Amino acid sequence: MSNIEFARKLRKNQTEVEKRLWRQLRAKRFFGFKFRRQHPIGPYVVDFVCLNEKLVIELDGGQHSETPEYDLKRTQYLENLGFTVVRFWNNEVMGNIDGVMEVLRQRLLPPP
Repeated sequence: MSNIEFARKLRKNQTEVEKRLWRQLRAKRFFGFKFRRQHPIGPYVVDFVCLNEKLVIELDGGQHSETPEYDLKRTQYLENLGFTVVRFWNNEVMGNIDGVMEVLRQRLLPPP
């Protein structure tokens, strides 16, 4: 299965956490920034990306604590391409979406 096919499959089968964050990001709702979900970049499919700002958002569940080497390699690959990677635990998105959005706002908008 190609990365494009895999990304399509992931978009069709979003988790509740992904759906919750996507409602905040889709259709340029977040300060006019365009985000894509389950987007292929090289050999990886990232959860969310704002290509114009080179910002990748990754949502981590419990399985990520079991694969720290993979996550590090993936993050290094993306950073070498000039992306900034921001990670949130699933429980942060479900329990504090306002805090998550504030962190993203601070990353994307310069201070006044």
